[in-house]
Amino acid sequence: MVSLSCRSTCFGWCLSTHCSSWSLVQASHFEGLITTIVGYILLAMTLILCHGLAALVSFQRSRRLLGVCYIVVKVSLLVVVEIGVFPLICGWWLDICSLEMFDASLKDREMSFKSAPGTTMFLHWLVGMVYVFYFASFILLLREVLRPGVLWFLRNLNDPDFNPVQEMIHLPIYRHLRRFILSVVVFGSIVLLMLWLPIKLIKLLLPTFLPYNVMLYSDAPVSELSLELLLLQVVLPALLEQGHTRQWLKGLVRAWTVSAGYLLDLHSYLLGEQEDNEANQPVNNNNNNNPPHAHHNNNNNPAPAVGEGLHAAHQAILQQGGPVGFQPYHRPLRFPLRIVLLIAFMCITLLVASLVCLTLPVFTGRWLMSFWTGNSKIHELYTAACGLYVCWLSIRGVTVLLAWMPQGRTVIVHKVQEWTLMILKTLVVALLVAGVIPLLLGLLFELVIVAPLRVPLDQTPLFYPWQDWALGVLHAKIIAAITLMGPQWWLKTVIEQVYANGIRNIDLQFIIRKLAAPVISVLLLSLCVPYVIAAGVVPAVGVTPEMEILMQRRIYPFLLMVVSLIGILSFQIRQFKRLYEHIKNDKYLVGQRLVNYERKAGRGSSIPPSNPVVE
Repeated sequence: MVSLSCRSTCFGWCLSTHCSSWSLVQASHFEGLITTIVGYILLAMTLILCHGLAALVSFQRSRRLLGVCYIVVKVSLLVVVEIGVFPLICGWWLDICSLEMFDASLKDREMSFKSAPGTTMFLHWLVGMVYVFYFASFILLLREVLRPGVLWFLRNLNDPDFNPVQEMIHLPIYRHLRRFILSVVVFGSIVLLMLWLPIKLIKLLLPTFLPYNVMLYSDAPVSELSLELLLLQVVLPALLEQGHTRQWLKGLVRAWTVSAGYLLDLHSYLLGEQEDNEANQPVNNNNNNNPPHAHHNNNNNPAPAVGEGLHAAHQAILQQGGPVGFQPYHRPLRFPLRIVLLIAFMCITLLVASLVCLTLPVFTGRWLMSFWTGNSKIHELYTAACGLYVCWLSIRGVTVLLAWMPQGRTVIVHKVQEWTLMILKTLVVALLVAGVIPLLLGLLFELVIVAPLRVPLDQTPLFYPWQDWALGVLHAKIIAAITLMGPQWWLKTVIEQVYANGIRNIDLQFIIRKLAAPVISVLLLSLCVPYVIAAGVVPAVGVTPEMEILMQRRIYPFLLMVVSLIGILSFQIRQFKRLYEHIKNDKYLVGQRLVNYERKAGRGSSIPPSNPVVE
């Protein structure tokens, strides 16, 4: 593989050095990558030519070897195109179509690319990959609602016979190229419809609403990077983990499909014939692989429980696809015209939904944050997240009240009391687990690592609690993940028990006694003991002021080093003891009986066994 990569790079280098556009390749800051890709293309063409010559002269072994090499190069190129190039194109197209939303220009993007080309390309690739992933997830949700066969032009990822590597091997290059161009056109058109056109309409209807404030640098003591990481790693995943969000989206899609089907007389085409007969009697499907009961389950799969987390939700997305195959439908009159009207109706719906998503959360977040920030500008990432949570909580509250209303006023009052008590317990737990512990952890991280590295001894370090808390949340999340993946010990057991109980069965006493109190005690001791030593014991000894400052600033990393060294030594001692016991048992222990072994202290007075066993 290394030699193959070197050959492709040499091929690309030879072509590029003899090409008049070599200066343009160098200006792209990725001349090594471009020359490697061009080299792979040339190598593939050379292998095709040699394969044809080998087939012409009937060299069967050479033809097979060249064919295998060509398949390896072909699959490698297609993987790079599918995973690397396509998300990158989507990311750049999203950025270009959203320039007016952030009051930016292509010149700004060019300057950022020239200053940091690798980081810029990676961020655009990441945005494009997220866009492709959620688009594919939405297509899987559509397959659960629509009749099998409606989305015939899109690949079904739930098909058990779907094998992308096998398709890459067997399908010719022009088929892959045609599919790639079609994907680019579809994804690009959706970006135009749901991003570029709504931005134009917002600027026309609400001239003062845009642009979004996305300042990357701020004079405020709060670190923008830490808050963005907090939002992307904690806030948004917590919202996406809710199973109700997927159920609501699926319900909206089904309601829109039913409405469009009855308006345009396409109900049979969109939902199938079984939708009309399920209320009266079960109808046997001609497809043996999709009986009516299975079809009903596929269209009404329950959402994963909230406690199962984001991983379970993603697994549900991959496993809850609609039935595979094709179902017959009734074809109404003027069917092509109705399909055109359906596509137009779908485009209008997507446009309106995009307008609502781009305006309502941001407007709500701005209005709420204006109560305590005034007219100061805030990063729109935070206003959008705040507004999104408020909208989600409002919809959730309305749905809960609608579910409680048929049960009567007494049940509603009882439920409100239960939920009030549960919310109070949750707030106390959140204050301890998501407030105090991250603050102490972030402050300890600041004292141990950040301050000794960034602040010289002749300067005074400044600590900002909000920034320390934001960093502490990220560190607490990482530590919790490592703990859950580690060996079975008390903290892992406690976290799993709290996670299994959930919010409705929250046990405040258990959480405080088993989780919050021990962790807070350890963090407070880690913060207070070094401070007492540096500020109380060291000055009493009578050292110089410079030594006092040095002790105050370096005692935290010094004690961390001592504790780490003690932990490593104790771990090594335990490992050596286990190794010694293992060697001794292998040498002297047969079953549960020692043989050919005498203690040194009692060797003179030892009595040989009556029945010695010789190895």
